[in-house]
Amino acid sequence: MAWINKCRDWLLWLGLYLWVLSGTIILTINATWLYWLNAQFQHLGAIVNLSTGRLMTNYFQLLAYLNFPWVRSLKMRDFTDSTSALIHFADVKNLFMLDIVVFIITSVTTYFFFQQLKRRQQLWRFVLPMQTALWVPPIVAAIMAVNFDQFFVFFHRVLFRNADWLFDPLYDRIILVLPDTFFMQCFVLAIVIMEWAFAYYLSIGKRALQAL
Repeated sequence: MAWINKCRDWLLWLGLYLWVLSGTIILTINATWLYWLNAQFQHLGAIVNLSTGRLMTNYFQLLAYLNFPWVRSLKMRDFTDSTSALIHFADVKNLFMLDIVVFIITSVTTYFFFQQLKRRQQLWRFVLPMQTALWVPPIVAAIMAVNFDQFFVFFHRVLFRNADWLFDPLYDRIILVLPDTFFMQCFVLAIVIMEWAFAYYLSIGKRALQAL
């Protein structure tokens, strides 16, 4: 029975990490303020002859398609997409749906895991796992800093089974207002959120350890 308990603990810790990761993805995807800042300071709307407000309307339509399962087709007010682009956005939507499912499931398991540790006065157990986890975001950031373009390509090759993510601006003008700098900022934001989450749980663990 000991191995069963050990496996359960490993799954609960895995659930916690997946909860942080999936929650980070949700927060990053829906950080519309970040895109608005890019639209403002990079004058993205002017590239496609749209006002910032009109551009944001299209961006919200894209996010609605990616976030909501009941939005079955991508329809943006001022952009049309090629077949390959639509396939890519459908693939992205499937990944988003998977992320939301993972977040919902791990929210439940993480809640009960936290309550279990609190009830047993074992919140100190967060210390070592979170100290280890704190190294991951900086390592990813360092890899990105060396060559973000190569990292971005590798990221897409890992997640997608085809090359549909390589948009042609002649047919898919949407790519003109989704610059690499915006995606880089999204990765940076995700790294900051994850680092904060790990640091927060570490602080909980340290306080519990001091209280013993």
